[in-house]
Amino acid sequence: MAQSLTLPINLYPEKGLSTYLRAVNALPVLSVEQERKLARRYRKHNDLDAARQLVMSNLRYVARVARGFSGYGLPQADLIQEGNIGLMKAVKHYDPARKVRLMSFAIHWIRAEMFDYILRNWRIVKVATTKAQRKLFFNLRKSRERLGWMTRGEVDTLAESLDVAPETVKEMEGRMSHADVAFDADNDADDDSFHAAPAGYLQDMRYNPEVLATQSDHEDSRQTQLRSALTSLDARSRDIIQRRWLDEKKPTLHELADEYGISAERIRQIEMKALDVMKDALEA
Repeated sequence: MAQSLTLPINLYPEKGLSTYLRAVNALPVLSVEQERKLARRYRKHNDLDAARQLVMSNLRYVARVARGFSGYGLPQADLIQEGNIGLMKAVKHYDPARKVRLMSFAIHWIRAEMFDYILRNWRIVKVATTKAQRKLFFNLRKSRERLGWMTRGEVDTLAESLDVAPETVKEMEGRMSHADVAFDADNDADDDSFHAAPAGYLQDMRYNPEVLATQSDHEDSRQTQLRSALTSLDARSRDIIQRRWLDEKKPTLHELADEYGISAERIRQIEMKALDVMKDALEA
């Protein structure tokens, strides 16, 4: 929308979620005709007050949808906030001429925002990146028949029902079965459930002599190639490239044009041609 919709209720933990829920459930519900009239006002005249009323009257339904995602261990208030964003996006795209109630249209936008929020926050490392993984993430929990690792038959059945590869099911099961581990968590050797923190076994390669020597050799080699490529240019082209690309204080095209007594466009042409020559020399 052209401006943010200002809602009179804040979803902050200190405000109290129960207070918010009581407030949104007390808001009036619009009739079909009222809803379409407000939607037409917003669509034709960009009436933000009409859009605000459409949003406010449907906040209770967003809270109900959020309850369906309570099993992911994320704050309900945050889920509701994300769903409210989806509701506002739906109002922006809602067309009353289709004769469909706003909530029937908005439910897909609301759920999409909640889905995205869960995927971004359920783990520190994003657990699902592909379309197949996202599909599995929201279906694996409710499709598993029991706790513990799935059998081969269960994997194959779930993979067939969701139209994904069995290997994708096994990979997602592994991702969802392991919790995040702090990089430098305290390790208690006497604990039966001991898990080594990554800081205890991952190597810091930044100061590895082999890595440093390799990086130094590579840098020396690139510098030698660059100097060789520069020598393949004529004096004017070399000076332009040196000053435009390598010096700390870089002159403009117009400054060089004034110095050489030619146009800025000609300086640009010389620069482009010199870069092409150097590229060929570096690739040789």
